[in-house]
Order: sequence, then structure tokens, then C-alpha cells
Amino acid sequence: MKTRIALVTLISASLLAPAIANACTRAVYFGKEGQTVTGRTMDWLVSDMDTNMWIYPRGLDRTSNTNVPFTWRSLYGSVVTTVYEGAAADGMNEKGLVANLLYLAETKYPAADPADKRPTLSIAGWVQYVLDSYATTAEAVAGLRQEAFRMVPIAAPTGEPGTVHLSISDESGDSAIVEYIDGKLVIHHGRQYQVMTNSPTFDQQLSLAKYWESIGGSAMLPGTNRATDRFVRASYYINESTQTADPRRAVASVFSVMRNVSVPIGIKVPGQPNIADTLWLTVSDQKNKVYYYQDTNSPSILWTKLGQLDFSEKAGPRKLQLDGNPNISGDQTEQFKPAPLFSFIVPKE
Repeated sequence: MKTRIALVTLISASLLAPAIANACTRAVYFGKEGQTVTGRTMDWLVSDMDTNMWIYPRGLDRTSNTNVPFTWRSLYGSVVTTVYEGAAADGMNEKGLVANLLYLAETKYPAADPADKRPTLSIAGWVQYVLDSYATTAEAVAGLRQEAFRMVPIAAPTGEPGTVHLSISDESGDSAIVEYIDGKLVIHHGRQYQVMTNSPTFDQQLSLAKYWESIGGSAMLPGTNRATDRFVRASYYINESTQTADPRRAVASVFSVMRNVSVPIGIKVPGQPNIADTLWLTVSDQKNKVYYYQDTNSPSILWTKLGQLDFSEKAGPRKLQLDGNPNISGDQTEQFKPAPLFSFIVPKE
């Protein structure tokens, strides 16, 4: 009885969670013969995030653009989807490591402390640092646990607070969910952590998932666009969809799950004014190193084949202009153009 009461309390609390401006979903698909695919939705309150796609080579020197900057040099090349021409939101590197930023209202980063002499990294560069620096999830977890930098938030140009958590997955399907709760780094590491949405914190999402697993079947799956309901649906469908070694069918399966948990354009929810439309989707085929993207304003999908890209230092950064071009479609591997490297959004420290 106590367990049931606790679950009911948790579910009720999740329905009363603060309205959010970002309602993304991420899920990892396990196919046959090592076919691993990660999908995510980008849901945001405003209709335009100035989204573009970039190729970053090895040997690129990066700085966090903070008061006490954290600096690094890229070990691996990557393809990254950026927002506001100042933050990396999603991407995959040449080793098949995928990193995704999702909103988490409960995030609380470490407070500034004069005794803390570490450099700082803003969330604008978090995804990029991981993709530049690590080949596997285990490597990323080991590196992040060292806490070589203090994480600091940014605000979006439109004013929304930058409170996020990070998901990581690699070619083997190993996953990690990285959060800052009450100023402390919390990492959930394991292949079983396939799905992530937003509020509540990930440990509570896992408790909700266990509750719905005990009910069983698809007839009772919750159908709203709240984060907790999307978590349950994504968890069920990503594992019930066709498990195949065929990359085309595997990618199609993940796109279908991501569309199932997307927020329809213009949806309004009483009492939840900031539930956000899905603006775009990405799907990363980590075995075959193909990165897919779809703008919800476009009827078509575009993709980039990382195995055909030049990631050498001499190649330099290159950009695919998506902002203002919703009709781009098909294989864009050869369509990126050399472009000056932008700086990460400056946080208010």
C-alpha cells in the first residue's frame, strides 16, 4: 500500500511540475547485428532557433567563452546541430558517439565559490566538448566524473533559462544521463537508460517507468504530451518496434517513435502554456555513421554520411545553412560550405 501511495504521489507531482519551454524526447534503439540508432525531438517555445548544421574537424581549438574559460582541442570530428548560432544542441562524432541536450527545469548547477579555481564551461559547449573528446560513453562518463570544470548556465536569446541535462550514447548502445541536481553532478550510466525526457529528474522518471511496466501492454499507455507520458510511450515503442539489422528499417522505426512522442504544431494545453511544439528531429545511425535531420516545416529528411567526410585538421569547420531553407532534403554530405567558427553564447556569471 505504501508503494502504491508513493507512486500516486509521484505521478501527481509530475502533473503539477512547472510549465517548461522545452519538451524534448530522446530514445536509443537496439537492432540486430549491432544496429544502434539514437533519435531525439527538439521542442521549443519559440518557432525559430536559427538552427544550422556544422562539420567540425579534428585538431580544432575550442574555448568555453566564459570568464575563466575551459579550453580543449578536438580529438574527433563531428556533425553537430546548433541553435542561435551559439550553442551545440545535438550531434554525432566520427566514432558513433551521440550527445543530446534536453531541458530540465529542476537543474541546479554548482554555485560560484571563490575557493573553486576550476575553469568554467557553459551548457552552450557541453555537447561539443563531449563529442570532441570521447569515443565511447564509458570514456565520457569517466572524463565528466573528474569534474575538471564548473558548469555554468546560459539564457537563450529569447530569455528562457538554460537548465538542461545531457544524454550520451555510443555505437554499442551504452548510455549515460548526466544531470546537475542541487549543485551536484549525477550520472546514470548503463545500457538500460535508453529513454530521457524532461521533468521530473531522471531517477523519478525511472520510478514512473516501473509503474507503467507493472500495468503492461499498450492499451493503457498515457497519451498526453507531458514529459512523463512521453517517457512511458517512448520506452514502450522503442523496444516494441521492429528489431532489425537493416539500417533503413531501423532508422525508419526510430523516426516513427520520435514522431509518436512529438508535440503537434500549435498544440495548447490548459494550465501548461509553455508546452512546446516539436521544431525538428534528429536520428543518428551509430553503426553506419549517418546523421539524419528533419525540420517539421519540411516534408523531407536530409542526412550526412560521416564516413565520407574529411575530418582532418586542414579541412576546417563547414556549415550547412538550414535556417531559412526548410526545403533542403536528401544527401547533404557534399553540401557543407567553409564558414568562420562562431563563439559559444556568453553566460551571465
